[in-house]
Amino acid sequence: MNFEQDVSSVLLVSSSEKLTSSLTSLLPGSAYFPVHKVKNISAAERMLAERDYDYVIISSPLPDDAGIEFAMDTGRDTLSLVLFLVATELYEEIYEKVSPAGVFTIAKPVTRQTFELALKWLAVVKSRSRKVQKKTLSLEEKMAEIRIVNRAKLLLISEEKMNEDSAHRYIEKQAMDHCRSKKEIAESIISRYTEKN
Repeated sequence: MNFEQDVSSVLLVSSSEKLTSSLTSLLPGSAYFPVHKVKNISAAERMLAERDYDYVIISSPLPDDAGIEFAMDTGRDTLSLVLFLVATELYEEIYEKVSPAGVFTIAKPVTRQTFELALKWLAVVKSRSRKVQKKTLSLEEKMAEIRIVNRAKLLLISEEKMNEDSAHRYIEKQAMDHCRSKKEIAESIISRYTEKN
């Protein structure tokens, strides 16, 4: 997968016009869109309530707070990847505090090279977390299918006096004969017997 071709949405939280402008220039529209810019935590919280962002980039301090709790909450409670920019003298202390929440931290002043490297790290983590999310969804779908098929088997056992093996084979055969999934056959069995009752 070429990370450059994957477009990421960004929420940039910074009270410094100069830093906002500088960082925005390193976020080309071909790879980062939309890039929403806000100047304080209150505005950032409103934006996050309205939509999801791939990346939330926070430059501390902000007019209404240092942003530490906001960074940690965003890292823990959303799917957004958080990049927290902090003063060099506070880096070690803040890194220790925010990293358990999954927040990436870099020291200011931020060089172009450091920021671009941080964006590459975020792209790798984003790609990996998407794979994990897909696996999780796949497992959840499989578990839901198993529950539906088991419910249909129980109905066949109670209504048709089949044993469990016969009910299982019946569902599999119906799926093969009708070129449908076992889940679809199970759902039709469930609806047939629940409509009767």
